[in-house]
Amino acid sequence: MGRFPHLRQDVAASLVVFLVALPLCVGVAVASGVPAELGLVTGIVGGVVAGLLPGSSLQVSGPAAGLTVLVHQAVTSHGLPALGVIVLAAGLLQLAMGALRLGRWFRAMSLSVIEGMLAGIGLVLIAGQLYAAAGIEAPAHGVDKLLGLPGAAADALAGRETLASLAVGAGTVVVMVLWRRLPGPAGVVPGALAAVLLATAVTAAFAVPVATVEVRGLFASVQPPGPDAFGVLTDVGGLGTVVAFALIASAESLFSAAAVDRLHTGPRTRYNKELMAQGAGNTVCGLLGALPMTAVIVRSSANVQAGARTKASRVLHGVWLLLFAALLPSALAWIPLPALAGILIHAGWKLIPFRGLVALWRGQRGEALILVVTAVSIVVLNMFEGVLIGLGLSVVKTAWESSKVKLEVMDKGAGPVQVHLSGNATFLRLPKILDTLESLPQDRPVELDLTALHHLDHACRTALTHWAERHSGAGTPPVRLTTR
Repeated sequence: MGRFPHLRQDVAASLVVFLVALPLCVGVAVASGVPAELGLVTGIVGGVVAGLLPGSSLQVSGPAAGLTVLVHQAVTSHGLPALGVIVLAAGLLQLAMGALRLGRWFRAMSLSVIEGMLAGIGLVLIAGQLYAAAGIEAPAHGVDKLLGLPGAAADALAGRETLASLAVGAGTVVVMVLWRRLPGPAGVVPGALAAVLLATAVTAAFAVPVATVEVRGLFASVQPPGPDAFGVLTDVGGLGTVVAFALIASAESLFSAAAVDRLHTGPRTRYNKELMAQGAGNTVCGLLGALPMTAVIVRSSANVQAGARTKASRVLHGVWLLLFAALLPSALAWIPLPALAGILIHAGWKLIPFRGLVALWRGQRGEALILVVTAVSIVVLNMFEGVLIGLGLSVVKTAWESSKVKLEVMDKGAGPVQVHLSGNATFLRLPKILDTLESLPQDRPVELDLTALHHLDHACRTALTHWAERHSGAGTPPVRLTTR
């Protein structure tokens, strides 16, 4: 124990994280439209590969519910073989960003955009998994999923098998919500695992007619991408998906790292190294044809709360996943699919920041609007375009707020009209400035004082010069411009 003084705490924490990660890895894979074993592969890589690398000591990586929608879209559009290429390219892009020391810049990303992204993902995830809980095929588009829910509910309630499937999914959600409130040792067992075990036991004992996980075997599911699959990189849509994977996975990982750092007093995250660790993990996942990985706040917080002290806990959790995938893969065949859908419905609900949105609306309505627009855009359009819209709005809002300008007009009735500008004069405030100047008397001299301006952009400078020339050319005394 001399070389590993915290081994006992780390082993205990790793078992807790393993039990939390197991149902989530399988559920995310099934919801993404890939073999269940690939979710375990990504969890293994997240533990063993990313876990060994420097960056964040207690953060745990693996397949994330936040990327489920994007992965499903990629598999639907480009096929399963291309998924490995996309993840591989995204991992290499993350490595490049880490080498260029861009990791810390992700901390500057608007929190409203991140929360809006997660909320949009949560809405699409919940809508899609409600169909899965009932054993009904879901529409492909996010809006269609939402609009089709009333009809799907009617179909589910009308059929015996669909009603049974829906009951299993609903029961899973109820167990997860209530489980954490149980006193005593029962609360030590992760709620997701308890819900899946109970659902599996009930469906097996009573022969409930529900679909279960299809098992292919670990080695049969791992399919490294062949040469033909790399053709996806010549497609604009494929390249856009690569960029979306890299940016969203990086932002979620580093945002999670900042949150995890607030939960413990150990070593702080080195963001550039953590970005490279995530990139290395995704590169390996891509070579194995597996799901993309990202740091996951649920597993990471469970790791901290379970008493982990070093990175050994996250590495060991990957080892336990590997042992399970190698020795007990047939156990997956007993898990009912609606139970996994219930887990992801619960995960999607937690992605929507209801309390945060209310607080934002009370204090910063502009930020609340960005959050809502980002979420709605993801549902209506897609993940990549929705995030771009949110970032665009965030930039516009920041530019608008930083370009505050104050105009003071002093007209004593005789002599020149004095106009003082202070603050930041940018093109966003140009209409207001020109409206004020053009309303001045045409037969009076004007003194325009710009010395108090902190910033005067090119558009404003040019417009003010042109206004001064026009005003002076109307038969009035010339405008006197005073600048620093």
